[in-house]
Amino acid sequence: MARTQSRETQAEAGAERATVIKGFRSARLGWPELHRIPHPPRRIPLLGDIAGASVRSPVQDSMRIGRELGPIFRRKAFEKEIVFVWGADLAAELADESRFAKHVGLGVANLRPLAGDGLFTAYNHEPNWQLAHDILAPGFSRAAMEGYHPLMLDVARQLAAHWDERSRAGDDVDVPGDMTKLTLETIARTGFGHDFGSFERSRPHPFVTAMVGALSYAQRRNTVPPLLGPLLQPGAAKRNAADRAYLDGTVDKVVEARRKAGATGAHGDLLDRMLETAHPTTGERLSAENIRRQVVTFLVAGHETTSGALSFALHYLSRNPGVMARAQAEVAEVWGDVEEPAYEQVARLRYVRRVLDESLRLWPTAPAFAREALHDTTLGGVHPMNKGAWALVLIMLLHRDPSVWGEDAEVFDPDRFEPKAVRGRPPHVFKPFGTGARACIGRQFALHEATLVLGLLLRRYDFSADPDYRLRVAERLTLMPSGLRLHLTRRSPAARTAAAVGA
Repeated sequence: MARTQSRETQAEAGAERATVIKGFRSARLGWPELHRIPHPPRRIPLLGDIAGASVRSPVQDSMRIGRELGPIFRRKAFEKEIVFVWGADLAAELADESRFAKHVGLGVANLRPLAGDGLFTAYNHEPNWQLAHDILAPGFSRAAMEGYHPLMLDVARQLAAHWDERSRAGDDVDVPGDMTKLTLETIARTGFGHDFGSFERSRPHPFVTAMVGALSYAQRRNTVPPLLGPLLQPGAAKRNAADRAYLDGTVDKVVEARRKAGATGAHGDLLDRMLETAHPTTGERLSAENIRRQVVTFLVAGHETTSGALSFALHYLSRNPGVMARAQAEVAEVWGDVEEPAYEQVARLRYVRRVLDESLRLWPTAPAFAREALHDTTLGGVHPMNKGAWALVLIMLLHRDPSVWGEDAEVFDPDRFEPKAVRGRPPHVFKPFGTGARACIGRQFALHEATLVLGLLLRRYDFSADPDYRLRVAERLTLMPSGLRLHLTRRSPAARTAAAVGA
């Protein structure tokens, strides 16, 4: 954990860098020899590289362009020009915390009206980031995770009951929709003692609708110039304001209910830590406004990315029967006949975890992260960067770099994550949770939840996909398979036993 600075020291650092960190910084302002970096052909004066570009899938567009242009390239849309990096060697340099730090830009900065200086959207100089991190980090300790485990199991039971009902009716299941219900309920109940009642609804909870609207709006602002926004997307700003108001209002009700409950309603969860815990060194506490921002951050980021990871994993399991059978055999062998696994049994599902990791390799649900130079430097020995210059690491191509992952990098293969294979790869080539001090604080929470749920579903069902379905990926800052539905076959006890014997 990074050393806690005094509020005065951080404020001084923030004042010194204020002119650097505020607002979008086009690449031409920070890369003195930008001409060395290739860009797509057919660049149009004033408009940039918009020929053939898709507003709905800018990340997948960048993947296509990156494959053509190489491990570092640039794209320009109107007045915005961005440097992208995906080569493993360059990404490793950008992960160096002595030279680079998190850059809050693009869609992340567009979320600041909603999440402010929450853990994900805070600028590096803002003191509330370190304060909140130090207060909340114990909420993801092993002891805390063991406390969340029974609640995770309870939400998984709701999913299983829902899927059993769909299976008996002969209906396919809406994988992204149901994974979103599962992960929203899990973070809401474990972190904040709140039940959205998602599985009692035929439609997504309004919180999810507002969240998707806010994320999609932030994504669109990356590609549409501010002056053209009202013309190309009439009413979008008004809808976004309504979405933000709903999200804020929901969180305010959750926090107010906890305040009224007082000590008699203590849960020992993340919300209790926000309300009751002072910083262990300075004695500072989170303000009411920052608590709201942190709760919004956790409710949104804590379920949106995990639901995508589970959905992609289920897609690949349904398309790879041999992988599914091997994972089912491991669950049968490790968990045996116990009705529900204990906390420590989840980490023993090593092959199931490899399935999850390989899904995150191919489709990291947070598909990129930005890094900015802490001082003047040179990237790759070729590209000078001024202090404050930044680049966007395109994780999906980093995870497919053939120099690291082989010529078959597009192929789904969980054995890439066998311990020997992992040890044989250089560091900083697998980054689904970001990098450095600002990497995802809830990583272990998400991995435990996702491994637990996959294990429970593999033990209970066989999955089969529509043979005509082709993976389509929706982008709303995060990634999610679109239109993914699976057919379920409930597994018999005899099938589970046979799987265990086969293991």
